[in-house]
Amino acid sequence: MKILVLSDSHSAMRFMRSCVEKIKPQAIVHLGDHYDDGETLKELYPQIPLHQVPGNCDRYRCPPWVHGRLCYDVCGVRLFMTHGHKYGVKTSTAMMLAEARAMGAQAALYGHTHIPECIREDSGMWVLNPGTAGYGGGSAGLMEVEDGGILSCRIITSDNLEEFV
Repeated sequence: MKILVLSDSHSAMRFMRSCVEKIKPQAIVHLGDHYDDGETLKELYPQIPLHQVPGNCDRYRCPPWVHGRLCYDVCGVRLFMTHGHKYGVKTSTAMMLAEARAMGAQAALYGHTHIPECIREDSGMWVLNPGTAGYGGGSAGLMEVEDGGILSCRIITSDNLEEFV
């Protein structure tokens, strides 16, 4: 199964739509900035479950009761999802990763920095920042999962999108 991870779309839908249409994921995660872009994806692709959190630019774009972080199973794997601004990820991911570990996450997903990152810690937990879907051609994350485990985790860009079809 494929999980498409998007963040920091800032109202630029083109790259995100291309990713969904070419990859055909079983789930989509949107990590904020702009929350309403996730709602648009939900309307365009109602058959694909969407999981999303708001970002620092979403104060007036989503209902006030929406949680800034989530941690639950998506396609059989436990994901910690946050935009990251409340954890100070532009300086350090330590606080965010400590919380993800404490919640038993198999992967910590965050955005905010606009810088793609995909690493696997020695503990086995994946750390994924898909970068920005809205600037510079776009970037996203792609996780392949099976039987409760993460098989692979990669960064997709507008330049290499065709490789993942």
